[in-house]
Amino acid sequence: MPGDTVRVRRLTGAGTAAALVLVLGAVLVTGRSEDDGGREGCPPRTVVSWAPEPGLTSAFARYGDDDARTDDWTGGDGTHSVRLPDGRLLWLFSDTFLGRVHRPPNPAGEAYAWRDGGAPLVRNSAVVMRGGRPEATLPAPLFPDPAPGSWRWPVAARVEPRSPGAAERVLRVLLWVRRHGAPPWIYGEPLATEVATLSLPALRLESVTTVLDERRTGDLSRRVLFGTTLVAEDGWTYVYGGDDGRPASRPASHAYVARVPEGGLGDPAAWEYWDGSGWRSRARPAPVLGDGRRTGVGSAFTVTRDDRTYVLFTMAAGAEGLATVTAYWACSPAGPWHGPAGAFTPALPAPGTAAYNPQAHPGLGRDGRLVLSHDVNWLDTSTAAGMLSRNVSLYRPRFVTVRLGPPE
Repeated sequence: MPGDTVRVRRLTGAGTAAALVLVLGAVLVTGRSEDDGGREGCPPRTVVSWAPEPGLTSAFARYGDDDARTDDWTGGDGTHSVRLPDGRLLWLFSDTFLGRVHRPPNPAGEAYAWRDGGAPLVRNSAVVMRGGRPEATLPAPLFPDPAPGSWRWPVAARVEPRSPGAAERVLRVLLWVRRHGAPPWIYGEPLATEVATLSLPALRLESVTTVLDERRTGDLSRRVLFGTTLVAEDGWTYVYGGDDGRPASRPASHAYVARVPEGGLGDPAAWEYWDGSGWRSRARPAPVLGDGRRTGVGSAFTVTRDDRTYVLFTMAAGAEGLATVTAYWACSPAGPWHGPAGAFTPALPAPGTAAYNPQAHPGLGRDGRLVLSHDVNWLDTSTAAGMLSRNVSLYRPRFVTVRLGPPE
């Protein structure tokens, strides 16, 4: 998955050890963007209750363990979803294992399903779900590498008109472009934000357009990638992003936001960036959250709407940052943000594992509850590659449901 509060990424070369970089996820407002009073009836929001969602977790476990095909998904991270017009749910993943899963007991006598150490690893994949069950993996990788040594990670996606006002709809997928880098950029140097256009209902990749090229920004820690999450409102798509920060000196990332008219995600000229005082095209985006030193968000957080309130989920800062999700709220897309509050700690599959990349899935909500996923990986990078092969459950999404309400 793209960088996050907990980033677990491969070092150079498929199938090598995963690299983990922690970017803590609290929020510090860096300045008022829009007055709270400008949005009447925006109630404070926090997590008032949560519960595991075993049905979805089990659905992906069953699909990953099914060996009817050997070119489909057996595990991955970077979990995002988008509802398609025909009712299907498309799941987008970043680093993905394909191949065969062997059922226990394996030759080492362990009790977990396992995969061969040489199982294929691709940088992105897409799984189609129908009726609550994953049914097929599209040919992977769905988005080819742009150049040797670099790759694309899919993040947020939205169905929108092919152009503003058009009747035909297409699927637009935000992509993060990275390339192999030296430490501390072991999860890849950030290069650019792209938008892919896919046809509907065939999901055929038509084009990929660069909307923000950050290669000229010399300081890698200041490069911003957009698309960790998006929210649609009043004819606009608000697209959130983050920088990576320096792991040694900047333990937290900044959050940013851009907006695009509906139907314009694939048009770089249509993008407007919040520059600290307003929305401007071709402006250098200004952070809306984080001070870059003690507080901030991971570059893969999520934002959703509850009634008239924007709610942001990220991994919590401090000692709980490898396991605990916390929430913030705001009355407008650019803040100011209030919190943290409503922290909760979902169960992990085994000691030594980490939770990261909380993502909301509005297409699955029901009974007033929101579905959130979080990714799981092995924390010790020196043994991560072996553990992910020996226990396939360590590299698959987990799901919870949360109920939002006013703080006590």
